[in-house]
Formats: sequence, structure tokens, C-alpha cells
Amino acid sequence: MRRAVEFMFTRVLRSRAGAALVIAVLVLGVIATARLVAGSTDATSGLSGGPARPITTVDPSVGDDGVIDVPDPPAPVTSPGELTPEQTADRFTAIWLGGPDVTADQWQADLRPLSTPELTEKLAGADPAAVPAERVVGRPTMRPRHESFVELLIPLDSGQLRLELVAPDGRWLVDAVDWERA
Repeated sequence: MRRAVEFMFTRVLRSRAGAALVIAVLVLGVIATARLVAGSTDATSGLSGGPARPITTVDPSVGDDGVIDVPDPPAPVTSPGELTPEQTADRFTAIWLGGPDVTADQWQADLRPLSTPELTEKLAGADPAAVPAERVVGRPTMRPRHESFVELLIPLDSGQLRLELVAPDGRWLVDAVDWERA
């Protein structure tokens, strides 16, 4: 008996197989102890102490709370005597399209009264010859976003011009220009 115990401690437990055997016995012991302490494992019982009915976060008597009832954005507000967003966009587009005889300095000077200072600064190095369209081919589509912010989509011969207009004081100015090829 003494030799068996000595063999186990000197040879078996110092080998990989012996260490794996000891770890397996420990893991099985922990699992068996946990099952004994936990008690019954009835799979149909579900969570203990949970609500009897589903939890709702909306009062069902209030009505539909879906995205379908999104209110329309407020109509754009223009100060008396100022251009509407559509008129500002029409004039800006006509100047933006320019032509072969327009110099860069004249083009930028003509756009300045219809542009925000930020857009004027961004267009400082632009050349009217680089504009990728020549004429308007359809009616602009306006998307009001706020009383003082609208987006206009203008169909051109080689794509679509998207203008963002702002009116912090009731005077509409183009704040951003974007181009999408057809």
C-alpha cells in the first residue's frame, strides 16, 4: 500500500496525465456540489420571481406611437421684402452655372450676396469652369427641415445640385453646395 501511495505522488501526479486527472476530478466535484446545492432543475419553470405578464412601456389606450405620425416641419419663414428660399436657390444656381465668359473673380463676387460667409470662404479658390453642368432641366424640389433651414434639389443636365439654405434672420443664404452625377 505504501508503494502505491508513493508511486502516485512521485510519478503519476507529476505527469501531465496525472495533473489532468486531478483537474478533472476537481471540476466534476464542483459541478456535483453546485447541483446538490441548487436543488430542482425543472426546465418548464422559467425564471423564478418574473412577472406573470409581458412588460409594456407604452400605454395601449394612448394610440399608435409609430413613426407614421411624424409632424410636418414648420414652413420656412422669410422676412418681408427678402427672397424666398426658391428664389435664392434659382439665382444662386444661375450664377453657379455661370458660363464660359465668366471670370473666377466675377463669379465669386456674384455668388457672395447669396452665400453665407462660410460658403464664400470655401468657394474662394473655385473656378467656374470646373462646374460640371450647363443648365437646369427641371423644377427644384424643396425639403423644409426647419423654419430657418431648407434643402433644395435642383435637376441639372448632368446630375443634381443640392443646396442647403439657412435664414438666421429671415434672409435666405446658401450655406452648402453638393453635387451628384446622374
